[in-house]
Amino acid sequence: MIGICIIEDIVDIQQGLRSVIESDDRLHWIRSFETAEEAIEWIPRLTPDVVITDINLPGKNGIECVLELKNMNPAIQFIMFTIYEDNDQVFEALKAGATGYILKNTVPEKIVEAILELHEGGSPMSPKIARKVLQSFSKTENPVLQLISKREREVLDLLSKGYLYKEIADKLNITLSTVKRHLNHIYEKLQVQNKTEAVNKLYGKG
Repeated sequence: MIGICIIEDIVDIQQGLRSVIESDDRLHWIRSFETAEEAIEWIPRLTPDVVITDINLPGKNGIECVLELKNMNPAIQFIMFTIYEDNDQVFEALKAGATGYILKNTVPEKIVEAILELHEGGSPMSPKIARKVLQSFSKTENPVLQLISKREREVLDLLSKGYLYKEIADKLNITLSTVKRHLNHIYEKLQVQNKTEAVNKLYGKG
């Protein structure tokens, strides 16, 4: 089971998120916090797999919280759970160490999917967030390398070399369904329809 902590100061949202987590037997709610300060004190002792945090918290904000906790325990994965879609917030969260970024209006099944994707090495983002990030990187850089996770890059790189889905699964020691899920998320983030378009974007051909 994937152990999860929540940092959210609005109790109704916090409880709703906890209910989503507890509705799936692959996930395990550990503890919720209303402030970054309390989370920074307790989370290093609880060592969850994933922390879901709001950005707009009283006292230290969620981005500062991620930065401190990531320095204490790099193995913990962070998803920003927020109403914000502006680029500065996105980039600051990613720079602080967050590897997932979803909006508070995301439906419950997509929240569960994002947690599972993050735990499997992916980098879940709402489609609007992914599009903003992709559009905002400098044209001198390949934005694909900045947008997709290390695991997604590995999948796409092997695909570009002609490996079949089953071969990719065996090589990366993951399931076939996980390979397909990574590819679906890559297509969504990069706004492409198939593996050829995705590979072209990876190598700057499209």
